[in-house]
Amino acid sequence: MIKTHSFHIPVMGIGFTVNTPLKVSQYGIDSVISLVDDMLLEKLRKMYCEKFEIFYKEITEKTEDFRSKRITSYLNLMNNLTKSKFEELKNTTKEKTNEVKKYLNMLPDSSTIKQEFNSLKTKYYSFGKVWNRIKDNLLQGSIDVNIMTKLDKANFRNGKKLPIEFNDAHAALRGYAKSDLSSSIILSAGMSPRLYSYLEQFEDFYPDKTGYIKKKIVLKVSDYRSAFIQGKFMAKKGLWISEYRIESGLNCGGHAFATNGYLLGPILAAFRDNRKTLIKTVHKILIDALSHKKRSLPNTELPLKITAQGGVGTADEHKFLIEHYKLDSVGWGTPFLLVPEATEVDKQTIKQLKDSKEEDLYLSNISPLGVPFNNMKGNSKDVSKLSFIKKGRPGSTCPKKYLVSNKEFTEKDICTASRRYQRLKLKELDNENISPDEYKNKYEKIVDKSCICVGLGTSALLVNNLDTKVEGTGVSVCPGPNMAYFSKIMSLKEITDHIYNRSMFVNTDRPNMFIKELKIYINFLKDRIEEKKVALTGRQKKYFITFGSNLNEGVNYYQNLFSDFKDVFKDKKTGIINSLNDCKKTLKQLNIKIENL
Repeated sequence: MIKTHSFHIPVMGIGFTVNTPLKVSQYGIDSVISLVDDMLLEKLRKMYCEKFEIFYKEITEKTEDFRSKRITSYLNLMNNLTKSKFEELKNTTKEKTNEVKKYLNMLPDSSTIKQEFNSLKTKYYSFGKVWNRIKDNLLQGSIDVNIMTKLDKANFRNGKKLPIEFNDAHAALRGYAKSDLSSSIILSAGMSPRLYSYLEQFEDFYPDKTGYIKKKIVLKVSDYRSAFIQGKFMAKKGLWISEYRIESGLNCGGHAFATNGYLLGPILAAFRDNRKTLIKTVHKILIDALSHKKRSLPNTELPLKITAQGGVGTADEHKFLIEHYKLDSVGWGTPFLLVPEATEVDKQTIKQLKDSKEEDLYLSNISPLGVPFNNMKGNSKDVSKLSFIKKGRPGSTCPKKYLVSNKEFTEKDICTASRRYQRLKLKELDNENISPDEYKNKYEKIVDKSCICVGLGTSALLVNNLDTKVEGTGVSVCPGPNMAYFSKIMSLKEITDHIYNRSMFVNTDRPNMFIKELKIYINFLKDRIEEKKVALTGRQKKYFITFGSNLNEGVNYYQNLFSDFKDVFKDKKTGIINSLNDCKKTLKQLNIKIENL
């Protein structure tokens, strides 16, 4: 069947999209739930059970395999509630047509369902007859889930380390696999062979002879080579990657995984140009693996979707990505933080997001994972963090421990944002014989780490007036740079109108998404060179040369691209060309600087 919308709502933070399917799936919009925080999911499950008068039995930490069971129970609840809302919409009577109109009005004008409805209206005066003719063609949005593969800490019971299948990511995967959902699992943050291998244990991830896969696997990737390697790795296990979700390395929200200077445009072109080769090569490996496992072989070649996200902000950009790169969908993340009908953002944070400017949004080092993290100045979690630093008590009490990964001072992993780690690290720092400036620099890097595994979920609790005794009220937020150009709280209808070019809700001075990403990458390279200018190894210098060379190739690609397309981004064309020329000059100067290091 044809997809209802050409956009999807990616996972945002831990709690911002935790119940988004319940808000948007009845309108045919796909969205993604994070499976990081089972404590948050359990609190919300209790709330929804009470609200809809559904029997609730708490899954406590004393329950065996509680993390997996909490996730399964929450996803099953979401599945049942969204199906009920969708069926209610389909069975709407003439007297209650507002939801139907909302569904149809949000569809792109090119939608066959919308066109058929408008056509039938001219033939039939009866709303009931028209609606009955088209309602069976409506599609519900998919309830997809996200697992960050690196968040796979080991767990213990009664002081004894549990088997690997009870690790966080493994338990989350099992929780999804045992749910009733027919949707997709998005695996992000890099390749994890042991987690990928765990997928083999669950029947729902395998295709049947018709090619149907109940639970599809989606990989979030940053380049074609990585996708090809991971696709073959999975295929050897009899598992098919149904979608490659390409995300801009730096022009995105949340954690930013910088590529070696590879830009989004050239990456998308590689996927478009090699799509058939990718499908043919990987499919052959898949059939061989399924045959070896004596499993059902699909009658036809399995479908493969290519999608992208990161920095898109106008209807022109959305259309260009779909048409030029042959994408199946485009992810719109950051702007949806300003859509209360779709996401869970508390009043204080949404006002800060609405009012934020370019200088308020920055690539920070606050993540305990040691990966650059998109942050907004003045968010309430960072304000809380600074108040503890001023009191001489830096660090978090670490109530949830989802990001523990450091064994520098302890036998068990602890989090670098925790009070325990920072106390030990600062004690070590006090014993170093270094200058005051160097001490200050190291001190700030230590205490800068923030408890984001709690902060990124707190907003959902505040919006729903739920208890925050464990979490506190501080909210971390992770918008992409794109947020600076949206300054209005929007309805769901307004944001879809913006996406489909029926109205505009973005500042007119917003730079083109490709140019914005390029400039972010150049600044990223500048900063890394500045950090390493005192002591630079041969390997680091080679990395900088490669990074700069790839950026230069990206600029050449865009210069050719925008020269070939005369009618694309016409109102921005002159500015784009000038920016590319300026970037080329800057890169030339940086390359000279690198050579002289």
